[in-house]
Amino acid sequence: MRYTLLLHYPEPTAADLGPEALEQGMRAFQAYARALDDAGVLASAEVLAASQLTTTVSRADGELVVQDGPFADTKERLGGTFVIDVPDLDAAIDWAAQAPSVAWGHVEIRPTATRYVDGAWQGTQPVR
Repeated sequence: MRYTLLLHYPEPTAADLGPEALEQGMRAFQAYARALDDAGVLASAEVLAASQLTTTVSRADGELVVQDGPFADTKERLGGTFVIDVPDLDAAIDWAAQAPSVAWGHVEIRPTATRYVDGAWQGTQPVR
């Protein structure tokens, strides 16, 4: 079963963190990614650019609306994702609990409903 671990946490700048904390965080995420990969469960991982670089697209009254910044105005931001392929939700919870950012934010675990592979949509579970 595929799950995406969505890492939400406050978004301090590198200057806010300082070089030592930044390096420590980078090492922690590298170790986490390596552990997932070594276990054979990592499908992909991405660290997202700062939320101030976000562009949000929507429609209002039939017109395209493009705005700078994230849609949600919250203290925490989506900072990255890990897509894992594990036997069940319990295994996904175990891996989410090991994410370094769980100490200062939260990890949302979302099962994959469908995915696009080799030119076709594949269903992995019913869409609600």
